[in-house]
Amino acid sequence: MKKHWWKFLSFALLLYVSIAGFIIDVPQLPIIYETIRNLFFHVCMWFAMIVLMAISFVNSIKYLSGFRLKNDLLAVEAARTGLVFGILGIITGMVWARFTWGDFWVQDPQLNGAATGILIYLAYFVLRSSVEDEQRRARLSAVYNIFAFVLLIVFIGILPRLSEASLHPGKDGSPGMDVGGLDAQMRFVFYPAIIGWILLGIWITNLRYRLRLIQEKIEE
Repeated sequence: MKKHWWKFLSFALLLYVSIAGFIIDVPQLPIIYETIRNLFFHVCMWFAMIVLMAISFVNSIKYLSGFRLKNDLLAVEAARTGLVFGILGIITGMVWARFTWGDFWVQDPQLNGAATGILIYLAYFVLRSSVEDEQRRARLSAVYNIFAFVLLIVFIGILPRLSEASLHPGKDGSPGMDVGGLDAQMRFVFYPAIIGWILLGIWITNLRYRLRLIQEKIEE
């Protein structure tokens, strides 16, 4: 049981976020108002996505350094779970945009960059499915995955900072919600939410990775 403590922590944190996130008092900021509660879901899911894509990125590098298929399996499963969190982040962001900017999608550098990042990783899975040879598929997708992660950071972290047209709060050098300006009550939910969503993503990735290992052994 001791080695599974982080799984219980993930469940407890997300349960806490799901309850506290809807009952705490939030600042009534112009335009945003009560929709600011989406911060605990939309933004934190993107934190989880970035961490998972970073895990995938590191394992792709490890694969190229030792050509161990376990690293390739972990890289693809981390990317797969990260992509799910990215899509959930897009959906929750669209709902938030509808109530704050009046439309599900607006011309915003951060939104467009997020969509581009998702498409880049969808292409990663298309690439994997188009190559039959196991080792060749692993090598090609590992190289692609390294560039995909770099491009993701560029599209969601760098280019929006350089743009003056972003509608996201804190666009001046810090696109997205200005976390430094959160009040104390929101911080007590926001930081646990980040940890909870990241741990959930790692948990799902771990389960999928172990399942793939079993499948590979069965197929052999």
